Amino acid sequence: MIGLKLVHCLFYATVAYLCYIRFSEGYEYMKRNWAEIPRGDKRAQWAGIYVTMNSKGMIVMNRAAHERMDLPTAFLLLYDRANNTIGLKPTSVSMRNGYPAHKSGRHGGRRVSAYRLLKEYGLVVKETLEFPDAEIDEDGILVLNLRTAKISNRALRHPRRRKNALIGV
Repeated sequence: MIGLKLVHCLFYATVAYLCYIRFSEGYEYMKRNWAEIPRGDKRAQWAGIYVTMNSKGMIVMNRAAHERMDLPTAFLLLYDRANNTIGLKPTSVSMRNGYPAHKSGRHGGRRVSAYRLLKEYGLVVKETLEFPDAEIDEDGILVLNLRTAKISNRALRHPRRRKNALIGV
């Protein structure tokens, strides 16, 4: 009899669900005991503030950072030598010392040229830096701590860097 059921199911292979029901008659199923998996404390990649700075002084921020600062058209560039910290204070393009925020990429990011900051204060940036603890303080200033900055993963994976590592440069 079982052989007949098996042949029957093979004959109707396209209707696998019906075969499953036929073989499982008389058996009880266990109740599912679902466990919820927590997301953890790590934020979604683009939901939080993401800011980088390259060797030419170009500071790039994602759209979330720009929006949280109320979409400014320019920034005052600030530097705290004692704490080795860069500050970007929202302003307008018409303000004196206002550095314009240009569009960067297709997703609403902005870039600010801070080359003058590097030259005037003698800051040396060899690789693209990422600021993992970038924050907007109570005065609305985007605070970038150079002490806790790390080399961007994207810079580490750049093909030119890999080629130099293979050559031994």
